[in-house]
Amino acid sequence: MIVLHDNAELLLSCCLLPFFFIFYHIFRWCSEREAELKRRSMPMDVVCFKTSIWDETLYKAWSSIVVSLISNVSSLQKHLESFTSIMDADEVVLFERATFLVISHACAETKKDRDPHRFEKISNIIKQFKLSCSKSTAQFQNMEVRNENFAAFIDYFTTNTYVMVIMSDTTMPSAATVININTARKHFERLEAAAAPSDAS
Repeated sequence: MIVLHDNAELLLSCCLLPFFFIFYHIFRWCSEREAELKRRSMPMDVVCFKTSIWDETLYKAWSSIVVSLISNVSSLQKHLESFTSIMDADEVVLFERATFLVISHACAETKKDRDPHRFEKISNIIKQFKLSCSKSTAQFQNMEVRNENFAAFIDYFTTNTYVMVIMSDTTMPSAATVININTARKHFERLEAAAAPSDAS
């Protein structure tokens, strides 16, 4: 505890507060627990998430926790926005490789009115698909979904991420999008390597 207290300014503690029904007294209970946790944890910074297994709050909370562990997330966001613009994509999303939690995403200005639960839905679909692949001893690497309205590409990206690219221009050849993803991979791998803590010699 002494070590924790002495390094409190370097620490971020996250707490999930579960609730089962959307009632006023449940929200009040969560707010009271949050205030108590923050008071008892001073001077350590505490972030609380009100979560439920019945909606997207749990997925959002874990995604926020994963993002808080990334040191260069603001730089990553800027580069992802540039990548989205260069590709003329509707949206580009980075998922954490093991959990498929959202790390970052960039969306074209004209395409921002989208389903707010889409990330959780996509994550669940891909995780189920990966599970099916593993049962047949196949290794999931990438996939493409296409119809007359859009094309979606999901591919491994860096050591720790998958990328999803959404294109509404269905006339764009798949090979062109794949080449763009492969080209960007090297750049984002360098960003990831630069953010990784160096081993003490």
